[in-house]
Amino acid sequence: MAENSPSTEEKQLSPAEKAKLAAAKKAEAAKKAGPVGDPLVDHGDGTITDPNSGLTWKKTDAWLDKKQFYTWQEHKQYVDWVNKNKDQFGGHDNWRIPTKAEALTLFDKTGVKQLMDKNGTFYPIDPIFEPGGASNTWITECSDEKIIRMDLKIGLDTPYPTNDVWSSMRLVRKEGEATVKASAPAPAEANPEEVPEVKAETAEATPGPVKKSSGNFVS
Repeated sequence: MAENSPSTEEKQLSPAEKAKLAAAKKAEAAKKAGPVGDPLVDHGDGTITDPNSGLTWKKTDAWLDKKQFYTWQEHKQYVDWVNKNKDQFGGHDNWRIPTKAEALTLFDKTGVKQLMDKNGTFYPIDPIFEPGGASNTWITECSDEKIIRMDLKIGLDTPYPTNDVWSSMRLVRKEGEATVKASAPAPAEANPEEVPEVKAETAEATPGPVKKSSGNFVS
């Protein structure tokens, strides 16, 4: 009797065994096809260096650090906080959000590397990073006029038609880059006690503008 061919043998496997075999073949093919590079380095001070790109990443993201997400308009609050507390993150104060190209260096196209997110699901970035974070980040290609968020589960930057979008952040830096300046604080509102009095007989009372919760003024 002729020896069974591989295809015939596979037909005799149970669905679970077939799935396991397919996953093993995919992983093996990915390892062969994937680019060969030096492994990332965990410095033990909250930072991770990629010797292939020269980039240094924070080991944790915004969700792990602050347990909250940020709109694009608010993202500098987190960046400022990290740079202000530089002693917690390798002593560096030039952390920033990544470009699209930099963010994509985290994405493992082979699918071999997997990190668990805050929901317990896995996505393809190096497990050297702290687990339990989020799989998205703001990138520099985003602007007030064009909201774009990088999705590290699929390795794509996604545009959105509204500003009402929230994201985590993975911050990066490179040796020799300038210190990131903190965002300018919002102008202080006038203290009513410091406003000079106006004589009633020389000025007619005029109702002041009403401030909405959005920060805009209306008459």
